[in-house]
Amino acid sequence: MANNISKNIRRIRQEKGMSQDRLSKKADLALNTIVKIETGENPNPTAETLKKIAKALDISVGDLFKE
Repeated sequence: MANNISKNIRRIRQEKGMSQDRLSKKADLALNTIVKIETGENPNPTAETLKKIAKALDISVGDLFKE
């Protein structure tokens, strides 16, 4: 499941033409946090982190878990 989250964040971010840096600023998270989640280095981001990312991408948290 963590792999899906990583792939979905990267895919949706890229579809929206957003850089990792822009997403990190919009989500009020460290750039390193976004990079680690997308690369799978952090396979278990907190619920709060996922909420911030989803809000910044203008999607629901559930969208991050889709297959």
